[in-house]
Amino acid sequence: MSHKNSLKGLHAAYMTLGCKLNFAETATLQDELTRRGLLTAEGDERADVCIVNTCSVTDVADQKCRQAIRRLSRSNAGAPVVVMGCYAQLQPELLRSMPEVRLVIGIREKARAADMIERLLLCGDAEATPDAEAPFVPSCSRGERTRYFLKVQDGCNYFCTYCTIPYARGRSRNGSIESLVEQARDAARAGGKEIVLTGVNIGDFGRTTGESFLDLIRALDKVEGIVRYRISSIEPNLLTDEVIDFCAESRAFMPHFHIPLQCGSDDVLRLMRRRYDTRLFREKVERIHACMPDAFIGVDVIVGSRGETDEYFEDSYRFIESLDIAQLHVFSYSERPGTKALDIPYVVSPQVRHERSSRLIALSEEKRLGFYRRAMGGRRTVLWEHAREGRPMQGFTDNYIRAELPLSDTDACRDMRADKIEEVVLDTFNADNSALIAHPL
Repeated sequence: MSHKNSLKGLHAAYMTLGCKLNFAETATLQDELTRRGLLTAEGDERADVCIVNTCSVTDVADQKCRQAIRRLSRSNAGAPVVVMGCYAQLQPELLRSMPEVRLVIGIREKARAADMIERLLLCGDAEATPDAEAPFVPSCSRGERTRYFLKVQDGCNYFCTYCTIPYARGRSRNGSIESLVEQARDAARAGGKEIVLTGVNIGDFGRTTGESFLDLIRALDKVEGIVRYRISSIEPNLLTDEVIDFCAESRAFMPHFHIPLQCGSDDVLRLMRRRYDTRLFREKVERIHACMPDAFIGVDVIVGSRGETDEYFEDSYRFIESLDIAQLHVFSYSERPGTKALDIPYVVSPQVRHERSSRLIALSEEKRLGFYRRAMGGRRTVLWEHAREGRPMQGFTDNYIRAELPLSDTDACRDMRADKIEEVVLDTFNADNSALIAHPL
């Protein structure tokens, strides 16, 4: 059915919730629908269809998805809503029962999403036969700022007790190195300079093609025009010494790692069915700093999971406090139907979860400020981003420190510096301590 400009004159409103992978997939779908003539509704323009890419990592995320569906439908005069993403896979019948929702796209239909939306708009229905297994759907898209997001892997085989992702996104699968390298070349030809590698469990890359994550990053490092790569998140047991060593010596992989810990108590890690312990995690952090002393290391932590007693939490807090890391991403545990965690008897109250979360967020800020202070007076390279009107120009250093131009320099340099990499000296904190003032050399 599909052909160029088949949807000419129609408009879509997009809403994405959740992870970077979701944003990359929405952008890829939006590009494909734009090629078919479907314009993106801007400002007060009424959309003919609303497309919501959902998250289901917590019950709060589920609630936000339902609110977004109702809000988009109301603000677009009852336009039909298409729902995709993790919530669509986990709760399709609930979503279909919402009067605003006309189409629910699960993981097995995701490769046909554009065709299904086109059929909905032109024919009023969207019947499609799903694949027997969820395919790997490529995605390489430009983010809102200066970087591209390249999806290299999808799905997960781990089945941690608290997590619904294997049910929402299916088993681990990936594209070939050859196809991913070509997508990176396309990004370079379009002017991209930085690519973030995204996926659900990217260190597990290769299950579909018999390749390895190390093979992948070696190949990507050779792509001319891309001067920066970042690894969005990688499991500690899959972050091999060979991967760390290669990143330290590579041309374009930045000294920046994001590693999920989830808890600093070995007892809780066992309850979660994680595939490492705190000893291994510490070894990975120390290996990174031995090779890249100024590396930024971000860490995911879940607080208040089933079985996390006061004693286990204090063990976790002390362990995290002892790590040489730059920032925490703190999540409060949420009960997810169908997960094995519900069989664990000890339940942490919402109030205690909130208290623990607040302590770890404060610890995260303390570590971030300390990491920034150690960088003061040093030279780094910054990729500048387009500044919003009346706002200082900002960007990130190679080791992921947010840098900011002095406000007096911004207007004159806005067009000249946007999307460019420049060497700077890092000075003191800006007004709200969110960035370091940078002086170009």
